[in-house]
Amino acid sequence: MTATDIVQSIHPLPEKSLQKILGRLSEVAYPKGHYLIESNKIENDIYFIKKGMARAFCYTSDTEVTFWFGREGGVVLSFNSYIFGKTGYETIELLENAELYHIKASELKALYEEDIHIANWGRKLSEYELVKTEERLISRQFKSALERYEELIKGDPELLNRVSLGHIASYLGVTQVTLSRIRAEIR
Repeated sequence: MTATDIVQSIHPLPEKSLQKILGRLSEVAYPKGHYLIESNKIENDIYFIKKGMARAFCYTSDTEVTFWFGREGGVVLSFNSYIFGKTGYETIELLENAELYHIKASELKALYEEDIHIANWGRKLSEYELVKTEERLISRQFKSALERYEELIKGDPELLNRVSLGHIASYLGVTQVTLSRIRAEIR
């Protein structure tokens, strides 16, 4: 995806405002396994995924719990750091070699101050991410593992080819054995 496609998919901007954001973005590339964001750190970087797949997870006492997958067009940031300037709780790992667009949070916030269109774009970005978070929470609270799996593969069937079953099981809140049973049930 191009930077223009990603930015405009969040909220359409007039050309002058779009060029201000594009002028601040830089392209970066990192290998599979790289941590873009690490828990217990204040993260000042925001990424947009041009190419690749990522996951966000938290450490528990004995395991990692995956709670988000990001792919082309996705936004990668620690909201706790971005909004409050506090350490984040999540670690975001690249699951594939990735190409990303990068901007410092401070640069984006400076653009909010000087351009109302970009400020509204930033509000839309936060609103969309809030709704996605709420959907994940509601799904986790009120749907069975089978329903969550069906929803996941319906929403992004390619995910099964790009993400390990262990990460998918963690995302669904089940063991790999249970995930195997669910998959057998669907076939």
